[in-house]
Amino acid sequence: MSLPRITFFYAPQTRAGGTLALLEELGAQYHLHLLDLKAGTQRAPEYLAINPMGKVPAIVHDGALVAEQPAVFVYLADLYPGKGLAPPIGDPLRGPYLRWLVFYGSCFEPAIVDRAMKREPAAPSTSPYGTWEQVYATLVAQLADGPWLLGERFTAADVLWGTALNWTTRFQLVPEHPAIRGYIDRVLARPAMRRAMAKDAGYAAQQA
Repeated sequence: MSLPRITFFYAPQTRAGGTLALLEELGAQYHLHLLDLKAGTQRAPEYLAINPMGKVPAIVHDGALVAEQPAVFVYLADLYPGKGLAPPIGDPLRGPYLRWLVFYGSCFEPAIVDRAMKREPAAPSTSPYGTWEQVYATLVAQLADGPWLLGERFTAADVLWGTALNWTTRFQLVPEHPAIRGYIDRVLARPAMRRAMAKDAGYAAQQA
């Protein structure tokens, strides 16, 4: 039985590029709803009625909204178990897999925003991530053995982290440690990633 089509709310050159790459990796059928952030269409009443946060990425599947990037990744990878991008419950890698998807949103993103804004983190008892140095050291240590976050197994978490580290290193928000640079290069070499990047560039050109 075919799966109900996914509606994907997306804007080029945003975090939604990671979800575009994941959909390519999964070979998923989806309807792309293109938003123009420069024109402010993410704040239009029609979109806020779907996602009150006005953010991308977001998907609607079988009538249910899934927003927040790690949640979108968990949902999509589980929706296509035959693709093998999500260790199932009972697999020893399921816990580490979920840890790294959540670590991205709960620690890495807030740490990157503070770093970009040149703000000191909150006090240790308040900060959601501790310090930038802790976040960076934890990430480098995980990538040191490679080739993927979970060792020999490529998962949806690598799609998320590969795309995120690609743009954060380009903007010099994350130092290019050799382990990080090699990891990015391996992720971006995947055919699905190349297709997603080409599509993203094409949509950006349309809106230029």
